[in-house]
Amino acid sequence: MVQIDPSVVTWSVDESERDGRPLLVLLHGVGSHEGDLIGLAPYLPQAFAIASLRAPLPHGDGFSWYPLALPGSPDPAPVDEAATAVLDWLDSLAESYTSVSLLGFSQGGSLSLQLLRRAPERFTFAAVLAGFVVADPASADADAALARVRPAVFYGRGDADQVIPIDAVTRTVEWLGEHADADVEVYAELAHGVSQDELDDLNAFISRVTNPVTAEGTHAPDSTDLVV
Repeated sequence: MVQIDPSVVTWSVDESERDGRPLLVLLHGVGSHEGDLIGLAPYLPQAFAIASLRAPLPHGDGFSWYPLALPGSPDPAPVDEAATAVLDWLDSLAESYTSVSLLGFSQGGSLSLQLLRRAPERFTFAAVLAGFVVADPASADADAALARVRPAVFYGRGDADQVIPIDAVTRTVEWLGEHADADVEVYAELAHGVSQDELDDLNAFISRVTNPVTAEGTHAPDSTDLVV
């Protein structure tokens, strides 16, 4: 059984400042670590307590949430195990948060959508950057429950992304249309990364779906290079 190591979670605010705030959980990509996505914290709504998790499996110089397989088509069982680990970590938190939301990049984005499947009413929104939904035939009942809730999802990707296969992108867009209230954005000439335009759109999405939790105007650098 995989687990989240609480000792390596990176937070945007001190422990004394977390209680009573909305929580945003960051889930990095393959070969990366908890110190990657936390770099986005200054460009996200400052009302959030932001927690960047380390995936449980070693992968090269970093970590992964589940073993790699055919790109965009992993075995769903280890993805579900990783989702269980994140849910267990959330259950262990001592602080009381007003809401919980998710932001995942690439493989972390696929985990974000798996978490929505597992607990559709637990999360205010999920932001999926350069990610995909896992094809999981065993999730039919969970998907039906998710479709009744239709949580808010931001799905952003670059049209020059050569990491996520187009069939996984197509599957994700179709799945989101059936199961979520989704904003789908495609960014010209963006590869497997995150751009300023994408973060501006993400902040506008968060402001809309979390009202009255809103963000003051923030601007990211021209681009942010992230590991898969």
